Amino acid sequence: MTQGYIGASMRRREDARFLTGHATYVDDIKLPQMRHAAILRSPHAHARIIAINPAQALAMPGVEAVLTYADMASHAQTIPVRLYPLPGLEQFLQCPLAHDKVRYVGEPVAVVVACDRYVAEDALDAIDVDYEPLPARVDVHQALQDDVVLHEAQKTNLANRYTVSIGDPEAAWREADYTRRETLTVHRHTGNPLETRGLVAQYDVGRRALTVWGPTKVPHFNRAILAKMLDMPEDTIHFIEPDVGGGFGIRGEFYPEDFLIPFAAMQVGAPVKWIEDRLEHLKAANHSRQVACEIEIAAKRDGTLLGLRAQIYGDMGAYIRTHGGLVPASTAYLLTGPYHIPAFEVTVSCVMTNKMGLGTYRAPGRYESCFIRERLLDMMAGDLGIDAVELRQRNLIQPSAIPYTLGDTRPGFGPTIYECGDFPAALQQVLERIDYPAIKPLQGTYRDGKYHGIGIGCFVKGTGLGPYEGARIVIGEEGRVSVYLGLTTMGQGHETSMAQICADSLGVPFEQISIYHGNTDYIPYGGGTFASRGTVMGGSAIHLAAQQLKEKILAIASRYLDTTADRLEFRQGHVYRQGETEPVLDLSTLAKLARPDSPYVAEAPGLDVTAYFNCSQPTHSYGAHAAHIAVDAETGQIDILRYVMSEDVGRCINPLIVKGQAIGAAVQGIGGTLLEELIYDENGQLLSGTFMDYALPTSHEAPVMEDIILEDTPSPLNPLGVKGAGEGGIVATGAALANAVSHALASFGVQVRDLPLSPSRIRELVRADPGA
Repeated sequence: MTQGYIGASMRRREDARFLTGHATYVDDIKLPQMRHAAILRSPHAHARIIAINPAQALAMPGVEAVLTYADMASHAQTIPVRLYPLPGLEQFLQCPLAHDKVRYVGEPVAVVVACDRYVAEDALDAIDVDYEPLPARVDVHQALQDDVVLHEAQKTNLANRYTVSIGDPEAAWREADYTRRETLTVHRHTGNPLETRGLVAQYDVGRRALTVWGPTKVPHFNRAILAKMLDMPEDTIHFIEPDVGGGFGIRGEFYPEDFLIPFAAMQVGAPVKWIEDRLEHLKAANHSRQVACEIEIAAKRDGTLLGLRAQIYGDMGAYIRTHGGLVPASTAYLLTGPYHIPAFEVTVSCVMTNKMGLGTYRAPGRYESCFIRERLLDMMAGDLGIDAVELRQRNLIQPSAIPYTLGDTRPGFGPTIYECGDFPAALQQVLERIDYPAIKPLQGTYRDGKYHGIGIGCFVKGTGLGPYEGARIVIGEEGRVSVYLGLTTMGQGHETSMAQICADSLGVPFEQISIYHGNTDYIPYGGGTFASRGTVMGGSAIHLAAQQLKEKILAIASRYLDTTADRLEFRQGHVYRQGETEPVLDLSTLAKLARPDSPYVAEAPGLDVTAYFNCSQPTHSYGAHAAHIAVDAETGQIDILRYVMSEDVGRCINPLIVKGQAIGAAVQGIGGTLLEELIYDENGQLLSGTFMDYALPTSHEAPVMEDIILEDTPSPLNPLGVKGAGEGGIVATGAALANAVSHALASFGVQVRDLPLSPSRIRELVRADPGA
């Protein structure tokens, strides 16, 4: 691969349609005779359903159907777990519609199908539902008391509890000169794509085929679930991904609506569209992050880490979502981060409460564990009188110790292994860029009415989750190269970066390649897009397919030219004789030579190859963040003066795209750390259900981000040497900002233990100081 497309900062080709208004989102899809759906959602966090009477709604002009659980009981199975199916979680799954109880505000109770969206929405108010309210549980410790059980058949709100132990924690504590115990919490917040969720479903009675527009992220998985629910063959269901206005882990999992809308379309015999409004999104799309961690650290007097023990409580909400126990389990997975900690023990508890279910949001569990660990390290550094940077440098895993086997930190996945890395170098790059020695004297000082603080955070991020991904490459008789992926795309720039991989791997000009994705008809098996796996798994599949296709091209060419394949080479879309500069065959001619009636074809006809890349071990990106902030102690306002971050991605396919992903992730992390919070009252009512109450970062809160892309340690786990990128920018934001605030307000005795760091929370921390 010598063409040089990989590593080039090529502009995203997909932006041409986005910037000119030619993108097609799910709400742009309009079909003849299309109907519109609206979802009746529970106003109660916990209640029995006594009766549902849809008569008044059905009498309204334009209303075609009101569907309740009784209408779909024979089809309405529970939505299964996709990731982290910890034992016991399968007892707490959700049916698409509530039938005996509701367990969170926003749970679907009925579906209205009408001639337009306005009529459908109006009809919701005409449905009479008789509820018997029950006490709600919104706190994990309260829920563990079991006096109010959400799922009576299970007789407990504890869905799962497991313990991971590495080394000898008891010995570590016996040998320790220093220990500290803390309780740290990460608040509940979520991704907010500019485009909310939506679906369009159409059933063709004649072909007995169902087409669904809108599912993204894991369409092959979702198709399999829907096929099982509807008792249809998978190959009669066609999932199509339109353009997408952001994903961030929240979009594209199997939600109740992913069954309800196709089912409704089949019932009314017409296409049905449903588009989520923002209130629905905030209360009925997956929430994330919320964990509490009781953690204890043991060390020598010189700061050498000996052990870490923790109790992690995940607030799972009312039902286990498709991600299972991923958030609390992933918090435990890399809780030790990039540090050598010989002894480690953590117990994870998945607890049910009367809230929307917990799912993924960009770097799930990693953001949480990084905040918990890095905060504790800063507290420890202060106790021992060691500089926070020096403490980290003293304990980072050294390159000579890598590959580094951490141990079985993910139940059922085998040992966690850091396959490559230079963690000290990633931190050093950030320290040099922010000029840490020069700004360190500002730590805790008061200047121009504000208190200054510098915070850092180091991280490791598991990426490239397997077990497989596929790609199909087809060369047409015009010489065009078409690449079909099992991946979807939600803004990652796959149409550009995957074309760069194909161009170099196959040896064709970038301009001749078209990337197709997000359609279950393109390729029979696909894992989808999540966990920073697109380039690692999908890119590697393209590389393998390209290598196989190149071999086929040279085999056909050698027969046509009456020579051997080893005397030929394929580059820039042409076949050359070894050592010659003039091509002898072009792609168009080669495609014609591959026809079924060609005498030069010894295997399957056509220049058409499908390959699958398999790998069960994740790659690990890593890096560091550093933030210099100024805090107004009176208003609680935080100004980010500088923010620097690094991430080693193994091999960078397109620096422009990677930098954009990193900066976007960091801005999301800043918003999640300083502003965003999903707040419930004691009755389980969501108090922050609009953007008036749920604040998002704007350009005012987003500083100029300085991103350092590192390619120091290519991964040995795939042929491209790549690691996932796109989430590293968010992982350490909570850690770096919380440490910076703690240093800035040290004179007030502030130690950040809880997120978010909203202005009101900062003022509370300052007021807690007796001398303030």
